[in-house]
Amino acid sequence: MPERNEAVLEFLHGRRSRPAKTLKAPVPNADDLRQLLTAAARSPDHGKLEPWRFIVIEREQLLKVSNLAREQGEKLGMDPDKLNKAVAAFADANLVVAVVGSPKPSEKIPKREQVLSAGAVCLALLNAALAAGWGANWLTGFTAYDEDFCNRVYGLAPTEFIAGFLHIGTESSAPPERPRPNIDAITSWIEV
Repeated sequence: MPERNEAVLEFLHGRRSRPAKTLKAPVPNADDLRQLLTAAARSPDHGKLEPWRFIVIEREQLLKVSNLAREQGEKLGMDPDKLNKAVAAFADANLVVAVVGSPKPSEKIPKREQVLSAGAVCLALLNAALAAGWGANWLTGFTAYDEDFCNRVYGLAPTEFIAGFLHIGTESSAPPERPRPNIDAITSWIEV
């Protein structure tokens, strides 16, 4: 029988993201953040390509990003309510880590696996922050998907993409309750 780590299992069973709008200062200091990023970097990475990288965005830069997001959203003719929500995600934040998917040319490792590895890094960073006692949330939105905006603001290479923005901070209020996932929807293997 394998050795169980009950504390980790208990954490995973009760794990919940915290709404980004409830996250306030203080945020992890440089040493704490390095520990969280190191834990996230332990994600599955077939071929040891590290097909991702991190951009740490602190308060001053977040205000700039929020202004640029407003400009881009207005240029795109976005619905004002959706745009205000996207802008507030940066304007109200104190620390955001952008996880950049950065697929590498490889004959052995398909691009799809590299993209999934970037997603795994996002979840690992989210879980590391929560396990360390911080509040955290993984967001995307038009500021992650608009290529012009991403290239201009984050300096992405043509093959790169934003896998997610990880908001990390101190919870100002408890998250609202919500139903847990329905695991009764499991499908078992069927013979063909």
